[in-house]
Amino acid sequence: MFYTARTPKWLNKLFNKSVWEMPGNEKAIYLSFDDGPHPQVTAFVLDELRKYNAKATFFCIGKNVVMYPDVFKRILQEGHAVGNHTYNHLNGWKTGRVEYLSNILKAREVIKSNLFRPPYGKIMPGQHKALLQMDEPFKIIMWSVLSGDFDTAITAQQCCKNVLENAKSGSVIVFHDSDKANERMRYALPVVLETFTQQGFLFRKIQF
Repeated sequence: MFYTARTPKWLNKLFNKSVWEMPGNEKAIYLSFDDGPHPQVTAFVLDELRKYNAKATFFCIGKNVVMYPDVFKRILQEGHAVGNHTYNHLNGWKTGRVEYLSNILKAREVIKSNLFRPPYGKIMPGQHKALLQMDEPFKIIMWSVLSGDFDTAITAQQCCKNVLENAKSGSVIVFHDSDKANERMRYALPVVLETFTQQGFLFRKIQF
Protein backbone atom coordinates (compact mmCIF):
# COMPACT_ATOMS: atom_id res chain seq x y z
CA MET A 1 0.00 0.00 0.00
CA PHE A 2 1.14 3.54 -0.67
CA TYR A 3 1.06 6.30 1.94
CA THR A 4 3.45 8.87 3.33
CA ALA A 5 4.33 9.25 6.99
CA ARG A 6 4.19 13.03 6.61
CA THR A 7 1.09 14.47 4.95
CA PRO A 8 2.03 16.31 1.73
CA LYS A 9 1.14 20.00 1.51
CA TRP A 10 -0.94 19.59 -1.65
CA LEU A 11 -3.32 17.30 0.24
CA ASN A 12 -3.85 19.93 2.93
CA LYS A 13 -4.87 22.40 0.24
CA LEU A 14 -7.32 19.95 -1.34
CA PHE A 15 -9.40 19.87 1.87
CA ASN A 16 -8.28 23.15 3.38
CA LYS A 17 -11.30 23.35 5.69
CA SER A 18 -10.18 20.20 7.48
CA VAL A 19 -7.75 20.34 10.39
CA TRP A 20 -4.36 18.86 9.53
CA GLU A 21 -2.27 20.41 12.30
CA MET A 22 -3.20 22.17 15.52
CA PRO A 23 -2.55 25.91 15.72
CA GLY A 24 -0.69 27.72 18.47
CA ASN A 25 2.81 28.18 19.82
CA GLU A 26 2.69 25.59 22.61
CA LYS A 27 5.28 22.83 22.42
CA ALA A 28 2.63 20.15 22.14
CA ILE A 29 1.85 17.03 20.13
CA TYR A 30 -1.63 15.66 19.48
CA LEU A 31 -1.83 11.86 19.57
CA SER A 32 -4.93 10.27 18.11
CA PHE A 33 -6.16 6.69 18.02
CA ASP A 34 -8.59 5.35 15.42
CA ASP A 35 -10.93 2.34 15.27
CA GLY A 36 -11.55 1.62 18.97
CA PRO A 37 -12.61 1.19 21.57
CA HIS A 38 -11.07 -2.25 22.03
CA PRO A 39 -11.08 -3.96 25.44
CA GLN A 40 -7.40 -4.92 25.49
CA VAL A 41 -5.71 -2.53 23.07
CA THR A 42 -7.42 0.64 24.25
CA ALA A 43 -6.72 -0.34 27.86
CA PHE A 44 -3.01 -0.59 27.02
CA VAL A 45 -3.07 2.83 25.36
CA LEU A 46 -4.81 4.42 28.34
CA ASP A 47 -2.33 2.86 30.76
CA GLU A 48 0.62 4.22 28.75
CA LEU A 49 -0.88 7.69 28.44
CA ARG A 50 -1.49 7.83 32.18
CA LYS A 51 2.21 7.23 32.90
CA TYR A 52 3.03 10.55 31.22
CA ASN A 53 -0.10 12.49 32.16
CA ALA A 54 -0.68 12.59 28.41
CA LYS A 55 -4.03 13.39 26.83
CA ALA A 56 -5.12 12.10 23.43
CA THR A 57 -8.09 11.93 21.08
CA PHE A 58 -9.87 8.67 20.29
CA PHE A 59 -11.81 8.50 17.00
CA CYS A 60 -14.26 5.74 17.82
CA ILE A 61 -16.39 3.47 15.67
CA GLY A 62 -19.99 3.64 16.84
CA LYS A 63 -20.61 -0.11 16.90
CA ASN A 64 -17.51 -0.59 19.05
CA VAL A 65 -18.75 2.00 21.53
CA VAL A 66 -21.99 0.03 21.82
CA MET A 67 -20.05 -3.21 22.20
CA TYR A 68 -17.57 -1.91 24.79
CA PRO A 69 -19.28 0.89 26.70
CA ASP A 70 -17.08 0.53 29.77
CA VAL A 71 -13.91 1.11 27.73
CA PHE A 72 -15.48 4.17 26.10
CA LYS A 73 -16.51 5.44 29.52
CA ARG A 74 -12.94 5.06 30.77
CA ILE A 75 -11.61 7.15 27.88
CA LEU A 76 -13.88 10.01 28.93
CA GLN A 77 -13.31 9.58 32.66
CA GLU A 78 -9.55 9.88 32.17
CA GLY A 79 -9.92 13.22 30.43
CA HIS A 80 -9.35 12.34 26.80
CA ALA A 81 -11.31 13.62 23.82
CA VAL A 82 -13.42 11.42 21.58
CA GLY A 83 -14.41 11.80 17.95
CA ASN A 84 -16.74 10.17 15.43
CA HIS A 85 -15.26 7.61 13.01
CA THR A 86 -18.63 6.52 11.53
CA TYR A 87 -20.76 3.72 12.96
CA ASN A 88 -19.41 0.95 10.71
CA HIS A 89 -15.99 2.24 9.55
CA LEU A 90 -17.28 3.24 6.12
CA ASN A 91 -15.07 4.14 3.21
CA GLY A 92 -16.40 7.45 1.89
CA TRP A 93 -15.11 6.73 -1.61
CA LYS A 94 -17.29 3.62 -1.78
CA THR A 95 -20.37 4.93 0.02
CA GLY A 96 -23.12 7.21 -1.25
CA ARG A 97 -23.55 10.59 0.43
CA VAL A 98 -26.92 9.86 2.07
CA GLU A 99 -25.78 6.51 3.49
CA TYR A 100 -22.46 7.98 4.64
CA LEU A 101 -24.03 10.92 6.47
CA SER A 102 -26.72 8.71 8.00
CA ASN A 103 -24.04 6.36 9.35
CA ILE A 104 -22.15 9.27 10.91
CA LEU A 105 -25.30 10.61 12.55
CA LYS A 106 -26.03 7.14 13.91
CA ALA A 107 -22.58 7.15 15.50
CA ARG A 108 -23.20 10.62 16.88
CA GLU A 109 -26.02 9.18 19.00
CA VAL A 110 -23.44 7.32 21.10
CA ILE A 111 -20.38 9.54 20.50
CA LYS A 112 -21.28 13.03 21.66
CA SER A 113 -18.60 14.94 19.79
CA ASN A 114 -18.25 17.55 17.06
CA LEU A 115 -14.99 15.95 15.89
CA PHE A 116 -14.99 13.63 12.88
CA ARG A 117 -12.29 11.70 11.08
CA PRO A 118 -13.12 9.77 7.91
CA PRO A 119 -12.00 6.13 7.98
CA TYR A 120 -8.95 5.62 5.74
CA GLY A 121 -8.94 9.41 5.31
CA LYS A 122 -11.28 8.80 2.36
CA ILE A 123 -14.08 11.30 1.95
CA MET A 124 -15.76 12.79 -1.10
CA PRO A 125 -16.02 16.57 -1.55
CA GLY A 126 -19.83 16.45 -1.29
CA GLN A 127 -19.68 14.47 1.95
CA HIS A 128 -17.07 16.84 3.34
CA LYS A 129 -19.15 19.91 2.49
CA ALA A 130 -22.32 18.41 3.98
CA LEU A 131 -20.61 17.69 7.32
CA LEU A 132 -19.45 21.29 7.55
CA GLN A 133 -22.93 22.64 6.78
CA MET A 134 -25.03 20.60 9.22
CA ASP A 135 -27.08 22.37 11.88
CA GLU A 136 -24.53 20.99 14.33
CA PRO A 137 -21.48 20.96 12.04
CA PHE A 138 -18.53 18.67 12.48
CA LYS A 139 -14.90 19.71 12.71
CA ILE A 140 -13.14 17.35 10.32
CA ILE A 141 -9.81 16.22 11.75
CA MET A 142 -7.21 14.72 9.47
CA TRP A 143 -3.50 14.37 10.39
CA SER A 144 0.03 15.51 9.69
CA VAL A 145 1.87 12.32 10.71
CA LEU A 146 0.80 8.75 9.96
CA SER A 147 2.53 6.13 12.10
CA GLY A 148 1.74 3.31 9.69
CA ASP A 149 0.89 0.97 12.56
CA PHE A 150 -1.91 -0.49 10.40
CA ASP A 151 0.63 -1.63 7.80
CA THR A 152 1.52 -5.28 8.38
CA ALA A 153 4.37 -4.97 5.86
CA ILE A 154 6.47 -2.67 8.07
CA THR A 155 8.31 -3.39 11.30
CA ALA A 156 7.41 -1.95 14.67
CA GLN A 157 10.71 -0.07 14.55
CA GLN A 158 9.78 1.58 11.23
CA CYS A 159 6.40 2.56 12.66
CA CYS A 160 8.16 4.26 15.55
CA LYS A 161 10.64 5.95 13.20
CA ASN A 162 7.79 7.35 11.10
CA VAL A 163 6.63 9.34 14.13
CA LEU A 164 9.97 10.29 15.65
CA GLU A 165 11.33 11.68 12.38
CA ASN A 166 8.24 13.64 11.33
CA ALA A 167 6.45 14.95 14.43
CA LYS A 168 6.83 18.54 15.60
CA SER A 169 4.85 21.07 17.61
CA GLY A 170 1.22 21.01 16.50
CA SER A 171 1.47 17.64 14.78
CA VAL A 172 -1.64 15.46 14.74
CA ILE A 173 -0.39 11.86 14.85
CA VAL A 174 -2.42 8.79 13.94
CA PHE A 175 -2.16 5.48 15.76
CA HIS A 176 -4.84 2.77 15.94
CA ASP A 177 -6.23 0.94 18.96
CA SER A 178 -7.11 -2.17 16.96
CA ASP A 179 -6.05 -5.79 16.67
CA LYS A 180 -4.39 -5.19 13.30
CA ALA A 181 -2.18 -2.36 14.54
CA ASN A 182 -1.59 -3.72 18.02
CA GLU A 183 1.90 -5.20 17.64
CA ARG A 184 3.44 -2.09 16.02
CA MET A 185 1.55 0.41 18.16
CA ARG A 186 2.54 -1.36 21.41
CA TYR A 187 6.19 -0.97 20.48
CA ALA A 188 6.03 2.58 19.14
CA LEU A 189 3.73 4.36 21.58
CA PRO A 190 5.89 4.01 24.73
CA VAL A 191 8.98 5.14 22.78
CA VAL A 192 7.15 8.14 21.34
CA LEU A 193 5.82 9.16 24.75
CA GLU A 194 9.22 8.84 26.42
CA THR A 195 11.20 10.53 23.64
CA PHE A 196 9.01 13.59 23.24
CA THR A 197 8.51 13.96 26.99
CA GLN A 198 12.28 14.12 27.40
CA GLN A 199 12.34 16.82 24.71
CA GLY A 200 9.88 18.92 26.70
CA PHE A 201 6.73 18.28 24.65
CA LEU A 202 3.26 18.06 26.14
CA PHE A 203 0.60 15.71 24.83
CA ARG A 204 -2.74 17.43 24.31
CA LYS A 205 -6.20 16.34 23.21
CA ILE A 206 -7.90 17.94 20.21
CA GLN A 207 -10.71 20.30 21.08
CA PHE A 208 -12.54 23.17 19.41
